Amino acid sequence: MKTNYNLIMNEILKSIDLENVPSILLHSCCGPCSTEVISRLTKYFNITVLYYNPNIEPEEEYIKRKNEQIKFIKAFKPINSLEFMDCDYDNDAFFKMSKGYENEPEGSIRCHLCYKLRLQKTLDIALANDFDYFGTTLTVSPYKNAQVLNQIGEALSKDKNIKFLYSDFKKEDGYKKSIEYSKEYDLYRQEYCGCHFSQNNN
Repeated sequence: MKTNYNLIMNEILKSIDLENVPSILLHSCCGPCSTEVISRLTKYFNITVLYYNPNIEPEEEYIKRKNEQIKFIKAFKPINSLEFMDCDYDNDAFFKMSKGYENEPEGSIRCHLCYKLRLQKTLDIALANDFDYFGTTLTVSPYKNAQVLNQIGEALSKDKNIKFLYSDFKKEDGYKKSIEYSKEYDLYRQEYCGCHFSQNNN
């Protein structure tokens, strides 16, 4: 039986003291996916968006997506604070991670390892900067496995002095709303996940 991570997240949000808003380091895969997620969380968190996506190539595509992320953050009017944190382009990290899994189909273990790579980086930075929570926008996509993503986040945060924000942002029309936000803010929506494997399968 699948776990309803959207329900779990809603319970977490209900428990948050809005007079003492916590901080969250939110990994974002791209501007369009971040739109509905940020809109939904801004009431409950001081959000710092982390752009760490070593899977994206070529570098020109990476920069284009990053600039769209920054564009949205500058244009959006948050309830609590909204900041941006950048990481260096590190495509080598993705290729080292995917070695031996080149022929795996899209959505299988190679993708799951990519989830872990990005969530581990998010956790490391969140711990180093004393964030209260860490999470990801990846669950807004119907092409990403929310069950696996949440299981990875839970495992990584075990015995750590930080909370993982469980989520399934595609629920409650989250993906549909992200498309509407993208149109409203005139955001570029990419045609492939990011890595050359997904580009070749498109």
